[in-house]
This record gives sequence, structure tokens and C-alpha cells, in this order.
Amino acid sequence: MSANPSHRARLLVVDDDADMLRLLSMRLGAAGYHVTAVGSAEAALSQLDIERPQLVISDVRLPGKDGLALFEAVRQRHPSLPVILLTAHGTIPDAVEATRRGVFTYLTKPYDAKELLERISQALALGAPAGPSAPADEAWRAEIVSRSNRMADLLAEARMVAQSDASVLLRGDSGTGKEMLARAIHKASPRAGKPFVAVNCGAIPEALLESELFGHVKGAFTDAVANHKGLFQAADGGTLMLDEIGDMPPALQVKLLRVLQERAVRPLGSSQSVPVDVRIISATHRDLEAAMAEGQFREDLYYRLNVVTLTLPTLAERREDIALLANHFLAKLSAKYGKRSSGFAPEALKALTMAAWPGNVRQLYNVVEQVCALSTTPLVPLALVQRALRTPTTEVLSFAEAKQRFERDYLVGLLKMTDGNVADAARLAQRNRTEFYRLLQKHALTPGLFKSDGSGADAVADL
Repeated sequence: MSANPSHRARLLVVDDDADMLRLLSMRLGAAGYHVTAVGSAEAALSQLDIERPQLVISDVRLPGKDGLALFEAVRQRHPSLPVILLTAHGTIPDAVEATRRGVFTYLTKPYDAKELLERISQALALGAPAGPSAPADEAWRAEIVSRSNRMADLLAEARMVAQSDASVLLRGDSGTGKEMLARAIHKASPRAGKPFVAVNCGAIPEALLESELFGHVKGAFTDAVANHKGLFQAADGGTLMLDEIGDMPPALQVKLLRVLQERAVRPLGSSQSVPVDVRIISATHRDLEAAMAEGQFREDLYYRLNVVTLTLPTLAERREDIALLANHFLAKLSAKYGKRSSGFAPEALKALTMAAWPGNVRQLYNVVEQVCALSTTPLVPLALVQRALRTPTTEVLSFAEAKQRFERDYLVGLLKMTDGNVADAARLAQRNRTEFYRLLQKHALTPGLFKSDGSGADAVADL
């Protein structure tokens, strides 16, 4: 069975036998795969830092780290990346043990080429795309701009969990893009054609949150002048995102648990329950384990929501994405503001890359929007970026430049104080008029322009 050549799945092949490596690469390449071949586990791990493949195929016996040690290192870095081991008869027990620990499968040498291709196809079907693929395959995550390996792993896991109805808990600091990832999971799921509804549990007062989630009937309370469908019913058949779930009041946690158990909601004031079919994605930046220990979050609800956990990295943990994101945002915002910004000056881009970013991607977007709105040149300069970041300039002047800048500023200050009167300014500077005029000429300063009565135009002739 060969791979679809249009997808060109990326395989990393590891073997210290150069002839075997060449033969394997040729066979897999002919089957439509994009193959990267290396001769050691160390080289394989270095390659993983450069580009994440969709499958690793490794010999068990390697110089230095062996194939089993390579598998453990891959599992630590990329838990969802499948590994196939090729083993001689003497290492079969080790290979069997490796499958118990998570190796996708192992094949004994000499391996059957057809069986290898079948196993590769099976592994790729269970895994998720990583690296370049067809545009249609990327539509679900089109809004998530990234080239970091860490995000590639996260998106691979998100793609896999999207195919199930398992509840997902998204963790991450504020501004890391939890709602964007939730939308991507929804788009990749069988529920993509149904509604995606998001609600911030911490932004709605407790008195209103129950009605907002579960709905109410007319007359349920003073202002209930008509029946109102809650967000669970609005999301029926689709996905409901409960953002900042850690801020949900304890009383509502009990009612939410009942809804998840019974798969039905009872609107406020009603005696009838309404069946709902909703996939739950929740998100929080809080430590829910600590909240449970303090009695602020129900343990039974936690396990209902936390079937699969995905943790978004901070922007500082994916610095290779900063320049990519900044230019992406600039292109979008330039169109919005009717600007012709084409990019960032090199030193400006470096400043963005090295910034701390406590507000993560949301802060980066805000900074780019600010510099885009204020920029008057095609390339955004460093000064605008520093202003938006509220960081002091690190410019270091030479002694001659600093002296000249001070001298000019000093002369301007004197002319302003004396209303452009050269004689008075020279007296204050304790210099004769001839020397003072020479200084003014050096810095191209016209005394008449400093006269407050507007009659200084003729004063140019005094020079």
C-alpha cells in the first residue's frame, strides 16, 4: 500500500548501516513519502528540532543511543509521534517490551517491504498531519499561525482528539489562544457543521450565568418576559466552550455536572428537561488541582471536564513564531487601516523577538496594531516598536554625537529663553556674539524663528 503522493508524508528513518539506509530511503521515496535519513539517534534528535516528521522508523541497534533510547526521547518530546522499530532476532524481546511502552510496532529483519508499507500507512492513519500538507487538510487550523515544533505537537494532538467526543480541558496563560484552539478542534471534528458557542464563565454575574447557560421560561423571574434558550441549547449538535471554567461559582458547578451526566438541561422555571447533544471544551488559566484542594472546584466535575488536557505554550516558549505572527498581524492590520506597511525593520523585528511578552499572543497583536496605526513608512522602525513595548531606547551615542546633540539642545534652549535675541543668549552663554553666531551657523539655527511676535523672518539676514 503506498501513500498518497499529494500528501507527501514526512518520515524520519534512522539506521547506522549506510546501505540499508539508502535502500530503505529509495523504497519509501518510490512509495510517495518524503524521507529524511540519518545514521544515529543523536542525528535523529537534532533533525526533530529542525522539522517534525509524521513517523519515525529506526533500527534498534545504533551507535551511542540505541533505538529504544531514541524512542524514549521521542516520546518525551513528541508524545503523539508514532515510532516503528526494525530489529534483528536477538533484540526481539527488547522490541516487544518497547511496544508495551508505546512503540507503534516492530518488524524483524529482513523485513517484508509490503508489510512495512502497510504498517506505515496504519501508523499515519492513527497519527495526525505534521508539516506541509494539502490546503484542505489545514483549513481547520488556518487561523493558528505557527512553525514551532511545540505547537506542531499540540496541533497534532488536537487533530486527533477532535475526531472523538471526549471533553477537552485547555490550559494556558491568558492570551495564549485557548479559544482559537477550541474553534480549531470544533472545525476538525464531525460537529464542524453545527454551532460553536463560547461563554466566559468569569465575565457573567452569577445571577445571570445559570439563565445564560441553561435558559429560562417566561415568568421564571421578574425580567423573564419570554422564553429564552440557553447556550447549551444554542450549541445543540455542536461544541460549547466554557472559558475560565475555574471561575464558575460552586452552586453552578453542581448544576453543570448534572447536565453533563444527564445530557439534558432544565431551563429556569421549567419542570421539563430538554435533551442536548453538546461536546464540551473548557479552558482555564487557573490551577484547578489547587482549587480542588481548597474546596473551590468540585472533583467530580473536574474529571468530567478533564478527559483530555491540552496545554498551550506561552509566546516566550515559542519564540520562533514571533516574527511569523508579527508579519501575519501586520499584513491583516495594514489592510484594515489602509496602510502600506510591508514589514518590520530588522532591528524592530529583533526587539519583538527578544521581548518578554507577559500578555502572550494577545499582547503581540496589540503591539502590532499600535505600530501599524502610527507608522508612516513601509518598514516599521525600531522606535515605534520600543514605544509600543514601553521599553527604553538602548541607543548608545558616540562622544562626538552626544556632544553635538547637547550643544544644539543647549543653544535652542537659550534662544527660546531670550525670544531669539542673540545678544542676550550670547551673554547667558558667556560667549561673545561672533563666537555665538558661529555656533548657530554650525547647527543651522535661525534666531528669528524663535521670536514669539512672528517678526523673526527678517532676522535670517542678521546671520
